[in-house]
Amino acid sequence: MKEIRTRIAPSPTGMMHLGTARTAIYCWAVARHFGGKFLLRIEDTDQVRSTKEAVQVILDGMKWLNLDYDEGPIYQMDRLARYKEVVDQMLADGRAYYCYATPEELDELREAQRAQGLKPRYDGRWRPENCKGRPIPEGVKPVIRFRNPDEGAVTWDDAVYGPITVQNSELDDLIIMRNGIPTYNFAVVVDDWDMKVSHVIRGADHINNTPRQINIYRALGAEVPVFAHLPLICGQDGQKLSKRHGTVSVLEYEKKGYLPEAIFNYLARLGWGHGNMEKFSREELAQVFDLKDCSRASARIDWKKLDWLNGQYMKEADDARLAELVQPRIEARGGLIENGPDLVQVCGLLKTRSATLEALADAALFFYVEKDADPEALAAALADGGREALALFGEKMKALDEVTPENVYHAIQAVMAEREIPMKVLATPLRVGVCVADRTPQIDRTLCLIGREKVLARIAKALA
Repeated sequence: MKEIRTRIAPSPTGMMHLGTARTAIYCWAVARHFGGKFLLRIEDTDQVRSTKEAVQVILDGMKWLNLDYDEGPIYQMDRLARYKEVVDQMLADGRAYYCYATPEELDELREAQRAQGLKPRYDGRWRPENCKGRPIPEGVKPVIRFRNPDEGAVTWDDAVYGPITVQNSELDDLIIMRNGIPTYNFAVVVDDWDMKVSHVIRGADHINNTPRQINIYRALGAEVPVFAHLPLICGQDGQKLSKRHGTVSVLEYEKKGYLPEAIFNYLARLGWGHGNMEKFSREELAQVFDLKDCSRASARIDWKKLDWLNGQYMKEADDARLAELVQPRIEARGGLIENGPDLVQVCGLLKTRSATLEALADAALFFYVEKDADPEALAAALADGGREALALFGEKMKALDEVTPENVYHAIQAVMAEREIPMKVLATPLRVGVCVADRTPQIDRTLCLIGREKVLARIAKALA
């Protein structure tokens, strides 16, 4: 069986957005499913917009999503000699030609075509048979155009959309090189040909490029790969996902406190399905993924579902890993980790209540920030028996042989029984005066983590 080779080939001209990440996941999954190779190629020929910072964003995004690639990163700008070699051969074979049309000429051509109700397109004026005897204009730097077939059609069986046919009469002679730099449609063919890419998986916005590229493959005598075009990701309003819908950059989700495995899972499921499978690991995806299960309809992103899924991964996450991830977030909020309880234990207590790492940091902050209770809230909490209940609990806490959740729970129950009060009469002073938090998890475990000395000191301060 032929080796399956896929690639993700982003342009380093900005952020790594969700659509690129989803495509990368599908490319990775196809390669892993068949035991093939997954490549990373950086399409950096746009020297105006490509930046080193944007390249790093791509590399960081791939690393964060744990998308391990077998070859790369390969940079197109390192391959200029190869593109020239192929172009020179095409010129020699008559499959490409120099075009001296100026931008102003082409603008006039398009305007005239529009005025006649025609589709704007290059008219082949510098094809060899059309320009015989025409002098080469001085001072015009030519581009190189591919000579597209005049007759017939291009048909391919798209792995997602099925058979697609485009008439060659709809295609003009596209530019394949300008100022020694290959254009996208040419470079991508040479790259995929040289790198033996078997499956080209990309967004549906590339469908219009595909017939042009297939004609170049055929002109080069190269094998045409399998093409699979993925419907675009839309916002909840059905429009193409953009900044107006919220965050669309992959690494922004890391900042927002999402776990990479949750984003990986969510994006994989966004436009692909396998039965009722909602939650799965990378390995499970690689085992079952099939392009034929991709939807032809655009997927709509659902932020609430993402939060739910991330919450599921938070619950299952290792406490020590969560502590490592959440510590800088707590410190950024002014918390001092060394002045509070073991963060691993705190994460174990709070993770089931937190949908993201940011929410976990917010929930844990009261353990690591010393602040005074709000006087009005404290006065209200100590009224109607709260003061007496809190004082009695302090005595029982001080008398405990060992501070454990069980012993603290029994102390609370004893106060409630002796004072003949409901739980809230004691719980509210503990939350307001001792924890100094709007909400707390299980009060017995929370007080154990705060520690006996701090609890007693805060009780004394609240009662003063």
